Amino acid sequence: MIKKLLLFIKNHKHSNSIVFIFLFVIAFFIRFPFFFRDYIDRDESTFILIGQSWVEGFLPYTELWDIKPPLTFLFFAGVIGVFGKSFFAIRLLGTLMVSLTAFFTYKIGKTLTSSKIAFVTGIVCVGLQSMFGSIQGVMSEHLCMAFLTPAVFILIKYKKWYWLALSGLLMGTAIMIKLNIAYTILFLGLYLIYHFINTKQFQKGVLGVASYGLGILVIIALTLLPYYLKGLTELWWKSVVIAPLDYAGARRSSIFKLLPIFLAILIFFYFAWKKKYLNFRTSAVQILIISILGILYSFIQGGRINSHYLIQLYPLFVVLFTVVFFKVATFFQIKWRKAYLWVLLVLPAESYLEYYNIISHKIEKGSFYNGEGITVPQYLKANAINTENIFFAEYHIGYWVLNQKPPTKAATHPSNICKPEMFSAYDNPRKTTMQELRFIMEKKRPKTVVSRKNRRFFDKEQKAANAYLKNYLQRFYKIQAEVDNAVIYTLLE
Repeated sequence: MIKKLLLFIKNHKHSNSIVFIFLFVIAFFIRFPFFFRDYIDRDESTFILIGQSWVEGFLPYTELWDIKPPLTFLFFAGVIGVFGKSFFAIRLLGTLMVSLTAFFTYKIGKTLTSSKIAFVTGIVCVGLQSMFGSIQGVMSEHLCMAFLTPAVFILIKYKKWYWLALSGLLMGTAIMIKLNIAYTILFLGLYLIYHFINTKQFQKGVLGVASYGLGILVIIALTLLPYYLKGLTELWWKSVVIAPLDYAGARRSSIFKLLPIFLAILIFFYFAWKKKYLNFRTSAVQILIISILGILYSFIQGGRINSHYLIQLYPLFVVLFTVVFFKVATFFQIKWRKAYLWVLLVLPAESYLEYYNIISHKIEKGSFYNGEGITVPQYLKANAINTENIFFAEYHIGYWVLNQKPPTKAATHPSNICKPEMFSAYDNPRKTTMQELRFIMEKKRPKTVVSRKNRRFFDKEQKAANAYLKNYLQRFYKIQAEVDNAVIYTLLE
C-alpha cells in the first residue's frame, strides 16, 4: 500500500479530476466514522437548528439567532431541504467542502512548486481540516475556505476583469459565511490596487478592481435582499455587522494567548526569507502572505483562537510551509520517505478510534448513530417525558431530533445566553445574562432540562449563572435519569 501511494504521488501527470477524487477519498476515509455522531461541535448543532428553521420558512435571526452571516445557515438549510434530517448528508457535503479546499490548495501549490509536492500539500490540507480538535463536523470555517481558496487561486493565476469578478463573487460568498474574513478580502483588494499601479496598468486596474469589488457587493446585496423585501433590513444589519463587532469588542481572553502562534509564523517567514526558500517578490507568495496576515489580524481583533478558527489559516499557510519543507528536506530523495508515509497513515488515530466506537455501538445497540443528542431524545420518548417545553443546557442538537425549538433566541446556542453584548442585535427585551436565564427558568418554566454530567452549565467565568442554575435545579427539579453523560431533570409538580 505504501509503495502504491508513493508511486501515485510521484506521478505528476494526474488529471485534475483524478487528484480531486483522490483527495475526496482521503477526506471521506478520515471523516466517515464521524458521520454518525450526534454532534461534534456546538456551533454545528446551532447551524443545523437555524437551517431547519429556514427550511420551515423563517429567515435566520427571525425565529432563532446566532452570530454567523446568512450563507452559513443556507448550506445547512439546503442540505436539510434536499435530504431531510440527515446527519450523514450534512457530514458528506461537509467532506465535499473540505475536498474542494484541499484541491484548490493543490492548485495554488502548483503555481509555486512541482505537481507532486503540491499534491502532498493537498493531502496535508485534508488532514489539518479533519483532525485535532472538534473539526470533524461541518464548521463555518470549512464552508468559508471552500470559497476563499479558489478565489485566492484565481487572484494568483489570472488578472482579467472577468476572472477578478468571479474571484469577487467567491470572496463575497466567503465573507457572508465568515465575517472575519473581511480583513483578508480588504487586504487583497488593496494589493490589487498596488499591483496594477506598480505594473502601470491603470485602465486595466480600474476595471479589474471595480469588478472584484462589485462581485463582493453583489453577494452581500443578495443576502440582504430577502430581509429588505420583508422590512427587516435593520435586523440583518445588526445581526450580520454590528453583533460580530460587539462580540469582538467584548474581548474574553488576553491577546497575549495569541503570541505563540504569531511568533511561530513570524519565525517561519524570517527563516524562509533568510534562507531564500521563498521568493517574496513573486505575486503568488505575496498574495498568500497578505491573505494569511488578514486572517491573523482578524484573530487579533477577536482576541482568541479556538481550534476550529485555524481551519482558516491551514489551507493557505500549508502551501508555503510545504514548499519550504521540501526545499529543506527533499522528501523524495531520502531514505526515510516510507517511514514518513507511515506517520501519515498513523496520524488519523482519532478516526481509527471512532471506527471502533461506531462498530461497537452497532453491535451493542443496533445503530451506528450515537451520542447524547440521540440517546436522550430516545429516552424521553420511551418514557413519555415532556419534550414540548424543554431546555437543553447541553446537547442542544436534541431540539432538532425532537422537532422542538429552544425556549428563546438567546438559547439557540446555549453559550449565547452569556453574551449579552449581542442581545441588542435581535432586540432581546432582557439586557443581562441573569435576566435571560431567569426568564427561561422562571417564566418559561421548562418541564425538562438536560445538562452534561459533572460539568458546569456555562464557562467558568460565568459564576453567577452557574450558581443560579445549579441552585434552581436543586430546588425545583429532580434528577429523572442519567443517560450516558447527560443528566435529565424534570420539574417538580
